[in-house]
Amino acid sequence: MHPLTSAIQPLLSRIGARAVPVEERRPDDVLLYWEGNPAVAVRLPSEELTSALDRLIAQVESELGASLPDLSRADKQRAVRLLEERGAFTLRKSVESVAKKLGVSRFTVYNYLNRERS
Repeated sequence: MHPLTSAIQPLLSRIGARAVPVEERRPDDVLLYWEGNPAVAVRLPSEELTSALDRLIAQVESELGASLPDLSRADKQRAVRLLEERGAFTLRKSVESVAKKLGVSRFTVYNYLNRERS
């Protein structure tokens, strides 16, 4: 295994990508070079961006120990704060998606966000 592969592994895990040997790369893989030579190919997840939000939500649910709709009001606020810290609300239509998964209105999610920003 190339040293670059182990160096980027935490990043790959976080974004749901994986390293593949250069000789197994596909046309849509990202080829990374080390000292001018192909070192490793990165296979990005083929899912849509909403899956990135789903992964963030799954991480937060795991940390809080329950699925979003089952959380108390205080934990729902904490979940929104954690999602915001991780950039979830930079994704298109994420407020609507998070509200639906929390079982609250978009207005409530915006209130939670505004409360944290104040």
